[in-house]
Amino acid sequence: MGIKEWLIPQDKVFFDLFERLARIVVISAEELESMVNNQNDRVMAYKKIKDLEHQGDQITHEIYENLNRTFITPLDPLEISRLASALDDILDYVDDSAEKMINYGVLEFDSFMQDFAQIIRLSVVQLECGVKSIRTKKSSATLDSCGIEVNRLENLADDLLSRSIKQLFLNTDSVTIIKLKDIYECLETATDKCEDVTNVLSDISIRHS
Repeated sequence: MGIKEWLIPQDKVFFDLFERLARIVVISAEELESMVNNQNDRVMAYKKIKDLEHQGDQITHEIYENLNRTFITPLDPLEISRLASALDDILDYVDDSAEKMINYGVLEFDSFMQDFAQIIRLSVVQLECGVKSIRTKKSSATLDSCGIEVNRLENLADDLLSRSIKQLFLNTDSVTIIKLKDIYECLETATDKCEDVTNVLSDISIRHS
């Protein structure tokens, strides 16, 4: 065992918590995709997403609790805080998107919502791989690949938002325009938050490589 490993306790609690949080994020995105592709079970799907958001909040709180009482951490405390916050942000926007769909009384989930949900799900699957890889700190290639793919997906989401709003403004119902525009923008923001996570993971990789 080297001097660095001897001085820094090999406490894996933070990595365990991050992996649990990333798994919750993936399941939440899967539920969102299921929700917009299944018109009949929307309320039940939303309740599952809300419950997952609460579970994510609990894990995030546990991360901060451990951070506050741990003197020496396996990652820089700021890195731990930023990663926890960034993952939690994705959950918040997934939950917020689903909530808007329910509260706004959306009668039909259109292809734009379905495509956004798919992009979010594909992005968070990549993020889960990235989060798992920071445990070893020897996975820059994995993190680079993750970052490239999430960036590609985020660009697709940008294009999708542009197309969805362009199509939306062909509608003459101003209330519908306001509702759907808000939902589309919330879904797109979830993809932005995915990219925020890759930025944190990249910083961790650079710092610890």
